[in-house]
Amino acid sequence: MPKPYALLVSLVLLLSVCGAASAQKVGLVLSGGGAKGLAHVGVLKVLEKNNIPIDYIIGTSMGSVVGAMYAAGYSPAEIEKIVVNPEFQNWVSGRQLESKTFNYLNSDASPSALRVGVAIDSALRTSITPNLINDVNLNFVLAKLLAPAGAAADYNFDKLFVPFRCLAAEVFTRNQVVQRSGSLSDAVRNSMAVPLVFRPIRNPDGRYLFDGGIYNNFPTDVMKAEFKPDIIIGVNVGDVAYKKYPFQKDDQLLAGTLVFLGASVADTLAVGPNGVFIQPDLEGYGSTDFDKVRELIDLGTKAAQAKLPTMLRRIERREDTVALASRRAAFHKEEPAPVFSRITVQGLKPGQDTYVRRFFQREGRTYTPDDIEEGYYRLAADDFFRGVYPRIRYDKAQGGYTFSVDASKNNNLSAEVGFVLATRPVDNIYLGLEFRYLKKFLYTTAANVSLGRFYNAGQGRFRITIPEKLPFYIEPTITYNNWSYQKTGGLLGRDIQNTLIQQSDLSATLQGGISPNYRSRVTLEAGYFGNQDNYANNRTVSSSDTLDRTSFRGLTAAVRFTRNSLNRKQYPTGGRRAAIGIRAVQGTEKYTPGSTSVFDNNYSDSHQWLQFSATTEQYFAAINKKNVWGYFGEIMISGQGRFANYRSSLTTAPVFAPLVDSRTLFLDNYRATRYAAAGLRFSRTVLGSLEWRSEGFVHLAYRPFVEGANQQAVRRGSFDRPRLTASTGLVYFTRLGPLAVHLIHYDDSAKRWGVFGHIGFLLFHNRSLE
Repeated sequence: MPKPYALLVSLVLLLSVCGAASAQKVGLVLSGGGAKGLAHVGVLKVLEKNNIPIDYIIGTSMGSVVGAMYAAGYSPAEIEKIVVNPEFQNWVSGRQLESKTFNYLNSDASPSALRVGVAIDSALRTSITPNLINDVNLNFVLAKLLAPAGAAADYNFDKLFVPFRCLAAEVFTRNQVVQRSGSLSDAVRNSMAVPLVFRPIRNPDGRYLFDGGIYNNFPTDVMKAEFKPDIIIGVNVGDVAYKKYPFQKDDQLLAGTLVFLGASVADTLAVGPNGVFIQPDLEGYGSTDFDKVRELIDLGTKAAQAKLPTMLRRIERREDTVALASRRAAFHKEEPAPVFSRITVQGLKPGQDTYVRRFFQREGRTYTPDDIEEGYYRLAADDFFRGVYPRIRYDKAQGGYTFSVDASKNNNLSAEVGFVLATRPVDNIYLGLEFRYLKKFLYTTAANVSLGRFYNAGQGRFRITIPEKLPFYIEPTITYNNWSYQKTGGLLGRDIQNTLIQQSDLSATLQGGISPNYRSRVTLEAGYFGNQDNYANNRTVSSSDTLDRTSFRGLTAAVRFTRNSLNRKQYPTGGRRAAIGIRAVQGTEKYTPGSTSVFDNNYSDSHQWLQFSATTEQYFAAINKKNVWGYFGEIMISGQGRFANYRSSLTTAPVFAPLVDSRTLFLDNYRATRYAAAGLRFSRTVLGSLEWRSEGFVHLAYRPFVEGANQQAVRRGSFDRPRLTASTGLVYFTRLGPLAVHLIHYDDSAKRWGVFGHIGFLLFHNRSLE
């Protein structure tokens, strides 16, 4: 061949090769796999670092979450920063956010371990809300992260920073659904609605969609049909077969594996002969191991690095780093400013939607993102609206975003069940029922009972909730408590010898509460109380003895400030609680002596006093998150005077109860009208949900009651000596409540040392004058 012709042919071949490389399109397929999908972040880091282009993305389940963020213009570094943030653990676990804790709607903590919501419609049809992961945090975060990109793309997934698809499943018709347009956060939320883990959301077209991995967990076929790329990079993090049965890990892996047993198995050849299949080595990791985020990202990085030579050889085209950053910046520039022009509510009747909108307060004509977030979490603080779903969509005509709240799934009726089993006879069963009716205001009717050998109680209340600019509520309540303090046998003895002290109280109060910011409450309370205490004046009594009786009835009023962001209602390790209160008491004491009394005649007297109380506690996590320190402080100043005798003076006096079992014991040295207390708490995570917890407290009483001549109560002339209380033990959190065992020291002759164990929440109603 003549030389000029040879040069011409070579040039044509070179141009054709370069043209093919420049036209080469790359599709990235990201499978589902729960927490294991975090490995996708590591793969994205390797692709961008080595200038490998990504022209299309398809994801399923967790693959859709990571893929959607990348398609929305987030860089791999930004995605990594989002998922390694400690807040991410709260999103995926449904844990309460301390900064988004609102006490306005909440009643006092109950000992329930299980709360089941039931929705009742106007035709009296019922549906039970399963106890799945609370998705309040996750739904809002997805909407907030993905709304700007959706608006910039005009809700067409082909116009995102990277064209995107994600899969969902329509289980009733048994079809897979390829989502190409609409709300990007809705599409992702549909794709990750794992049955029995996350609830499905009702879509604007009325359908419920589920996790796309049910029918297609590795959708290379959808990538070929939708985008027809030249090369497919497929990343599979779904369950894989083990080389041998994992005897040492089978129990640990079982819970996370069952979720994906119905998911399709990845076909390693589905990427095509010139594609690249990446399978991170995730043996030993489960679909719920979100706390191992850094390890999972590193495993994705390692797997992608291993396939890097193959990718560089098969994908000749390179993505210029500067051009990519410029294109990403240009896409973000098209995103509308975060200004919200209006709030809309779906799923409720007229009048009811007005109630919901009142939770969103604003200054001026528009809402800020903080206004929207604050209002959303205020609304979701009550599980009547636990099923709310947020949508953020840009309205070009309004020039701002519309925040839509879908409140169609609400729990009108809630049932609570709890129990306590303990090494002392304080076992208890708790049952509660709550019904709510929404009109212009929210009306709540609730009743609960506690049944046990030591403690019996019943309570009924009715609340009207009014979320005005200064939100408030009105709540009449009737409460009955009965406590029987008993002697028991040895270390684990449970045989009752006799009853020494029995206390009962009945209160009927009207409470009004206001909340300046929904995070705290100022309550005003007034009502009637009737207390009756039966007791012996000796340490031991016989079956033939009759107990003294003191009844104290009258009126009381109180004002109280409370704020509580503790992460648990018992054994907390995060958050803060503060309570300050002033109470006025006026009543008449009537005393009837028993066989252990030195008095023969009945006695009556009038009493009135004021009392001030303040309590605070707060917890701080160490850098490694395994160790937590907390402090506790309490002050009590009561003007209560002496009653008929020493024992009745103590039964009426306030009690310092620092430990979980303190209220199950009647200890003289822990009952005084004036005292101050301080303490430290330390908790360390030992293994999983198992914690080692130690606590120490010192309290000092001023002029406490002591027993004088003839069983009279007399005041000590000055301060009592400091009293030390301490506990150390293990706490394990189960679905039935905490399982704990403690070695405890009390500074009282009636109870020095003891071992106490229990399962369940050991919580009680306050007495009428607390």
